[in-house]
Amino acid sequence: MRLCRPTVHVDTSPLKFNPCDLLFSEDLFDDPTAAAGLPRLLSSQSNPSVVDPSDLTYRNRFLLQHPTDSLGLPGLLVLPQSFGAIYLGETFCSYISINNSSSFEVRDVVIKRILLLDTSKSPIESVRVGGRYDFIVEHDVKELGAHTLVCTVLYTDGRNERKYLPQFFKFVVSNPISVRTKVLFIIRYPCHDTTFLEACLENHTKSHLYIDQVEFEPAQHWVATVLKAPDNSFDHNPLARENFKEPILIRHGGGIYNYMYQLKFSPPDGAQMKIEGSKILGKFQITWRTNLGEPGRLQTQHILGNPISRKEIELHAVEIPPAIILEKSFVLNLNLVNTTDRVLGPFEVWLSESVSFDERGVMVNGLQTKTLGEVQTYNSLNFQLNLIAVKLGILKISGITIFDTIEKKTYDSLLELE
Repeated sequence: MRLCRPTVHVDTSPLKFNPCDLLFSEDLFDDPTAAAGLPRLLSSQSNPSVVDPSDLTYRNRFLLQHPTDSLGLPGLLVLPQSFGAIYLGETFCSYISINNSSSFEVRDVVIKRILLLDTSKSPIESVRVGGRYDFIVEHDVKELGAHTLVCTVLYTDGRNERKYLPQFFKFVVSNPISVRTKVLFIIRYPCHDTTFLEACLENHTKSHLYIDQVEFEPAQHWVATVLKAPDNSFDHNPLARENFKEPILIRHGGGIYNYMYQLKFSPPDGAQMKIEGSKILGKFQITWRTNLGEPGRLQTQHILGNPISRKEIELHAVEIPPAIILEKSFVLNLNLVNTTDRVLGPFEVWLSESVSFDERGVMVNGLQTKTLGEVQTYNSLNFQLNLIAVKLGILKISGITIFDTIEKKTYDSLLELE
């Protein structure tokens, strides 16, 4: 049989009370004079904790014999009547008993139990008539779905014949916690990309789960920082607070708890690295306990991020003037990024003439073409464009074109600003 966890017995009898509660209300404590005489009044009442054992009537059944009786928990544990649910990450425990119900002694008893390729013990010399051999099987459940515990007994009977007796016990392993993730990737420029990972833990069991630890193990060259609200509570003993961490309660029947992580790419030795092909962000290690303290442990599969699509070069706006005046020049600071593993450039920069003159709101002030030097591997180059606004209202800066003079390649539609 399975060694199931017991449950706490709940007393279903009516609510018990103290007789003094019927005589005095809590407003009595608001009067200092009455509160001072309260001990004398209470001592004049009969003590409900003293009950005559020979009294078989029900007149004291609603009285509190002890303050803990108000909890409705008599302190008894109830064994379950069913096989119960088995969850991934827990320890399956089963009690197996081999009984000799025959009229002769059996010898050379070989017991083999198989649970997910778990084989067992050395032969038992003999089991006498009416005797039995008991042992416990424990196994960490690491897979979902149907499982079969196979217990076989090979023995020699009284006629010196070898007999074989198999028994099969089937059970299903369910998932106690589901982990739903959401990934948001923000591109800034090489090696300064930021990924935000949101994880939602949902309890699928029929009991509360007390989460001891949720640890995200980032993949190689990634650094994870958990984001949480600041704790403004005043603690007189910060050392004890650091050593003892209160578990997080996730209630049964679909209770959830959310975590947020900030992930940053950290190349080794400060070298620039290409990360387009790296979609693995990391995995979660989750440990918890149930109502009676049984431990559980779960490791998720690798969390995959969105594929990072990059162009060979990227153009970013570094600084834009807070106010732009009509027909007065202003400077737009830009950053040209080389995302490849080769040197690119020199470049030429100009505003495309695909937009008609009447529709343009911003034009170049000065030379129409600007020359830039080479941009090294995984590096960037800052430059400025001198522009002038020729219309009022909300204007769009578009059509900035980059031309590679070596590869004769044109990059357009890299940046649009309003």
